[in-house]
Amino acid sequence: GSALIYLSLGSLGGADVELMRRLVKVLGTTRHRFIVSKGPQADQITLPDNMVGAQMLPQTKVIPQVDLVISHGGNNTTTEALHFGKPLIVLPLFWDQYENAQRVDELGFGVRLDTYSFADAELTDAVDRLLADTDLRARLDEIGAAIRGRDGLRVGADVIEEVGARHRNSGA
Repeated sequence: GSALIYLSLGSLGGADVELMRRLVKVLGTTRHRFIVSKGPQADQITLPDNMVGAQMLPQTKVIPQVDLVISHGGNNTTTEALHFGKPLIVLPLFWDQYENAQRVDELGFGVRLDTYSFADAELTDAVDRLLADTDLRARLDEIGAAIRGRDGLRVGADVIEEVGARHRNSGA
């Protein structure tokens, strides 16, 4: 069947119009449907019929709806994909993205590809392989549920409030 896939290279990756055009061209040949975060040069990126997109998207609303995330491996997208239990294809561009891509690949949560020299078939095969991997999908569902169960936002807010109260009470 046809899956729903999210594609985002973040604002800097999205600004690389040639890379974005290549990705949508290759992915446009698949039977899947895509939601594309087009980035700051959105008007220069024409999407094929199996894609919808916009310059910016509410990523935390999109990721829970999709089957797979194709990303640059930025910290936000990577942690959000894991938070919602989604496998990743990572095309790193700079800094921490290489580390994130490597860890995703090593942990088996997805596939790292060479951003500028991947073969078309490497990308389409990675998509099909990850979508077909029901064991991985089940494992990521469990990981996502565990992460969401930790309620990190509330826990973090409690720590900040506690530190703030301690600071006020110390008369500092």
